[in-house]
Amino acid sequence: MNIYFACSITGGRKDTKVYQVIVKAMQAAGHEVPTALLASEKVVDLEIVVSPRDVYTRDIAWIDNCDVLVAEVSTPSHGVGYEISHALRIGKPVLCVHRHDVLVSKMLTGNTHPNITVQSYRSDEEAAQVVLSFLNSITEEVELQSYSE
Repeated sequence: MNIYFACSITGGRKDTKVYQVIVKAMQAAGHEVPTALLASEKVVDLEIVVSPRDVYTRDIAWIDNCDVLVAEVSTPSHGVGYEISHALRIGKPVLCVHRHDVLVSKMLTGNTHPNITVQSYRSDEEAAQVVLSFLNSITEEVELQSYSE
């Protein structure tokens, strides 16, 4: 599956370790993650040379072409919120994960769109398990739909 991974860049990088754990777990499960670079500790330095317009164009294209969007939302980010909204608008399944002790925007936790799931986790490993479980459920849904057609 092609997965767009979204996380805070300019809003703060204190969750880099969990970003890396999530991305590695998705890749180890055989998923393609074109935004894996976002989990890198060097992403801020790498992204600074890319123009805002190029980032927007690139990221929207990645979202348009992904199967699902997975967002780590513990650190608030305008960009991640925009990416989530865009993915939902075009019908993509979205998973938002966050540390259990963090207050998350009610725009996410109160969202009743059928394609959004918001879940908390208590450890980096649990975050990866939550993500992989969600991706497995999406894969099963797609397989069931294909079988019934």
